[in-house]
Amino acid sequence: MTLPTSTGTTHAVRARGLTRTFPSGVGVHELDLDVEAGTIFGFIGPSGSGKTTTIRLLTGVLAPDAGELSVIGTRPVDFDRTERTRLGYMPQRSVLYPDLSLWENLGFFASLFGMPWRGRRRRMDHVMDLVELTDAKSRLVRDASMGMQRRLSLASTLIHDPDFLLLDEPTAGIDPMLRRKFWDHFASLRDQGRTFFVTTQYVGEAAYCDRVGVLAEGRLVAVDTPDGLRRQAFGGDVVDVSMANPISAVDLEEMIRTVGASRSQRLDLTSVRLTVENAGDAAPLLSTWALEKGIEVETVDEYRPAFDDVFVELVSQLAPAPEDEER
Repeated sequence: MTLPTSTGTTHAVRARGLTRTFPSGVGVHELDLDVEAGTIFGFIGPSGSGKTTTIRLLTGVLAPDAGELSVIGTRPVDFDRTERTRLGYMPQRSVLYPDLSLWENLGFFASLFGMPWRGRRRRMDHVMDLVELTDAKSRLVRDASMGMQRRLSLASTLIHDPDFLLLDEPTAGIDPMLRRKFWDHFASLRDQGRTFFVTTQYVGEAAYCDRVGVLAEGRLVAVDTPDGLRRQAFGGDVVDVSMANPISAVDLEEMIRTVGASRSQRLDLTSVRLTVENAGDAAPLLSTWALEKGIEVETVDEYRPAFDDVFVELVSQLAPAPEDEER
């Protein structure tokens, strides 16, 4: 199923030159962004980079200063009641009622979306089970931990089974096992045609997304698939080569030239990490070269850098050179 829009496009989000700046100068600047319907789009960036501002623009909570924006085919500031019911929005800050129980809060949100009594309880049971709050549903929100409140906020966002979900730090404060369960459920809903726009403080969660946008200082550094971002960050594929015996500096230089490596890093006397254009092409070249040189290569393995490293590398590429800072 593909998420339909009022214009028939398969884009859930399309932004061109999207800008919103606050008096302090922070905000988002000239964002060009496309989010395909039926995908999980992750938005990662440091605190204060503009992730929450972007989410608020997408929901229509904020209006842009400049640029064009459509969400499910409509400008967010023009959403009508029907279009808003197609959205699920989980804000960073809690909007729960502290003097109501977890169950009563969920029932309240279900009523806001006009869910009929028939089937409502079954749906509430389902989402409570998903976020593992069934045993605590009678607890007052004020007596619940912050992690439990975040889980209830997610349940409240999912309760009306929206087409397009905008989730601002949905897994913050959640233990790693439950975070993985949430992402598995997001993938299941994606496979049913739902679309997700998810901001996260856990950079490693980018691996669960179909496409990822990297934001720094209010500007998009890169947008690509998780593997594409790795290639952008490091300039190609990364392979680890392990040999039976130490390799000399002369032979290492020859190995680098043979595979056309753009970067090299000695891991120890017998191992080296190379950045190459294509890992699949590098392996046979290495094998042939090693055979001719009489060097015993034990393994050639593709190395997948952690997304924390990918993020740091991409953001560092954005930083101005010292001479630019002086101008």
